[in-house]
Amino acid sequence: MKLADYKTTLSFTNGQPSLEMPVYNGSIGPDVIDIRKLYSQTGMFTYDPGFLSTASCQSTITFIDGDKGELLYRGYPIEQLATNCDFMETCHLLLYGELPNARDKHDFTQTVMHHTMVHEQMQFFLRGFRRDAHPMAVLTGLVGALSAFYHDSTDINNPEHREVAAIRLIAKMPTLVAMAYKYGVGQPFLYPQNNLSYAGNFLRMMFGTPCEEYKVNPVLERAIDRIFTLHADHEQNASTSTVRLCGSSGTNPFAAISAGVACLWGPAHGGANEACLYMLENIQANGGIAKVGEFMEQVKDKNSNVKLMGFGHRVYKNYDPRAKLMQETCNEVLKELGLGNDPLFKLAKALEKIALEDDYFVSRKLYPNVDFYSGIVQRAIGIPVNLFTGIFALARTVGWVAQLNEMISDPEYKIGRPRQMFTGSVKRDVPPMNKR
Repeated sequence: MKLADYKTTLSFTNGQPSLEMPVYNGSIGPDVIDIRKLYSQTGMFTYDPGFLSTASCQSTITFIDGDKGELLYRGYPIEQLATNCDFMETCHLLLYGELPNARDKHDFTQTVMHHTMVHEQMQFFLRGFRRDAHPMAVLTGLVGALSAFYHDSTDINNPEHREVAAIRLIAKMPTLVAMAYKYGVGQPFLYPQNNLSYAGNFLRMMFGTPCEEYKVNPVLERAIDRIFTLHADHEQNASTSTVRLCGSSGTNPFAAISAGVACLWGPAHGGANEACLYMLENIQANGGIAKVGEFMEQVKDKNSNVKLMGFGHRVYKNYDPRAKLMQETCNEVLKELGLGNDPLFKLAKALEKIALEDDYFVSRKLYPNVDFYSGIVQRAIGIPVNLFTGIFALARTVGWVAQLNEMISDPEYKIGRPRQMFTGSVKRDVPPMNKR
């Protein structure tokens, strides 16, 4: 950490002496108060459930300005990256700090695509799961199991091991997600075809069969690539913090990423787009588009317990910048597949219209977020709802790996160990059995 930019004084009303603490300026974003010596100097902890006002690390990877609705990967706006770059370029940027030139992109893509196969025994490990197991349960196990197959890249403190593990994870996640899908529907696994793009290869492994040649639709290929780019990283969210916390113990990269997959599964995090589609299907089953207005009125009623999924965001207090890009892709995909009249998509459009025009939602800035549109796109492509979060995990893997590598390379990093405010019983003696 650099020298303090300035200092602030913490004063107490109980007569305890005031304390001077250093303050640091980030390159952009809020300043941070360094409280690392607070406990040793005062005997007190800070209390911040949910880490609403706590910076757990310093990072150079991703910056979010929730008030402006701004998302930057290594300084580049997400709008420019999603429009002018593909996912492989985005991966290179997140991992190495800069966008690749043509030669670097070719070399990096070739390296990734030549690590797409998984060990043949992985399919036998997969067959230990029930056919109806949730894909995220399967993925959590498969990703963790990679450490059992690739012993030469499990030392998190070895930069070369981390480099190899990063490439393997990025390369093999599409294969694992496709295998989890194929296993659930009872179809044979398809091996990767490395002359295809990253997104095209994934689509073929998902929807191709050995019976006939699979031709990648360029509109769908572009849509999947954009989904990957938009979800590649998102600063210190729950799953990224999980990966960092898990990795801080020195565990291997595969185990740390598996922990991120498990965290992402939660409906308040990566499962939000899955929850959004279930909400739409529930509205459709209970009257469809004619009941949209009634549903939105129930959302406004605090006593109804009806939640509007896919709108608003914990960080963005303005429009989610990813949502506009995903909306464009959504319209392209629906047009390409001729699904403009699909009842569920018409329902989604009606819901969107109300949310963008009704003062209740506009005043609360409950705009459609990326989950709302990405769920619709994935359903249109044919991805089952219970695999949505798996796609999210696939995309976010590069961000997790970049964040993990950054943490391990930071000389100030320590094993994560949050403190607590204890409110239980004070010390007491165990009474004998006859007096309990």
